[in-house]
Amino acid sequence: MKSIILIGIAGGSGSGKTLVSNRIYDDIGSDKVTIIQQDSYYKELKQLTFEERKKQNFDHPDAFDNKLLFDHLIQLLSGHDIELPLYDYKTHSRKKETEKISDNVIVVLEGILILHYPEIRNILDIKVYVDTDDDIRLIRRIKRDVNERSRSLDSILEQYENSVRPMHLQFVEPTKRYADIIVPGGGYNLVAVDLLKTKIQAALKERGH
Repeated sequence: MKSIILIGIAGGSGSGKTLVSNRIYDDIGSDKVTIIQQDSYYKELKQLTFEERKKQNFDHPDAFDNKLLFDHLIQLLSGHDIELPLYDYKTHSRKKETEKISDNVIVVLEGILILHYPEIRNILDIKVYVDTDDDIRLIRRIKRDVNERSRSLDSILEQYENSVRPMHLQFVEPTKRYADIIVPGGGYNLVAVDLLKTKIQAALKERGH
């Protein structure tokens, strides 16, 4: 039995996945928890021009280098370090630098399509889906992309209409059925987050941590 507890947290863009992950990180302890974001594994697009990159569908399952992500998870579960890719949202490409990640007691894998891929889904110990209303997710996405990614409102709304929303309906929301725990409203739902932490504590005890 592997000693690492691998937790997958999925849900739509702006649903509050990161807040749920951070609550686990803060409450369980930074010495026990490592967070990996699926966004780090967007496929390398440097072979395309910047204008071509901007037109890519970043919410489709094929946008991610799923093989590299899976290989890295297996390496972590086997007790090996990985070199985590770092993604630049402003240029839509990977940075030259990577981040060294070591195995830890708990690895939280967070992203919109974590539960979509069977090979990843099958190695998760706890599967979580963060379920938040569409209007709330859109508002959060606008605030984030304007403040953190220097994007215009028009470009955000165009992307939401053309790819984010249809991909959510087609690929993201259907993965809710695979979840062990559904967290309505994201990290602000303290009751649901506490239930998740109770499940994690039980898994820790079971593994002798």
